[in-house]
Amino acid sequence: MQNMKNAKILITLLPTFGILIFIGLSVYAASLYPGGSQADINSVGFDWLNNYWCNLMGENAMNGLENPARPISILAMIILCSSMTLFFFKFAKLFVKSRIWKMTIKISGALAMLSAVFIFTRYHDIMTTILSICGVLGIIGIIRALHKNNLTFFKISGIVCMILVGINNLFYYSENLIEYLPVTQTISFILILAWTVGLNLNMKNKNVLQQSTI
Repeated sequence: MQNMKNAKILITLLPTFGILIFIGLSVYAASLYPGGSQADINSVGFDWLNNYWCNLMGENAMNGLENPARPISILAMIILCSSMTLFFFKFAKLFVKSRIWKMTIKISGALAMLSAVFIFTRYHDIMTTILSICGVLGIIGIIRALHKNNLTFFKISGIVCMILVGINNLFYYSENLIEYLPVTQTISFILILAWTVGLNLNMKNKNVLQQSTI
């Protein structure tokens, strides 16, 4: 019985493990990136302030050289999206009572992560739009649940994450602001992943509490 409880708790924490693996693989992939960014096409290596994450998944780097970071970064993205999909499903199960909102969070979360896997393809713009719309819808469902569960800190930080998604889209579609997009993209990535890990640990605690009452 105890082994089964431990296994359930471990499964609940899989999103955090996946995010940590993603970060490690991303740093390694960045170290392999030949160079070139929107600020300087001839720069050497990956510039965290001027390169996009998508640059790591291109067949060629922005300087025209073959990109050895591609397979590692694609693997990292698949692991991240799989982990985030599990996160949406586990969160809906633990915190959401409404059947409609459970399905909303699960479906929008899954669609957002599925589209994220394909942002390195020629359908990048379409996938980015789907990711943004479905991601915001999923976060709205999560924020609603956080409000009902009196998790004020996570509710407020979730709203901040949603605002950051909006800012990223504003910069992406604005020629005058797009030069700032790599920075806002990196900041948004870090904060959203930190928010997800924090929520995941809270989910673990809730799971432990539920297991102790069985």
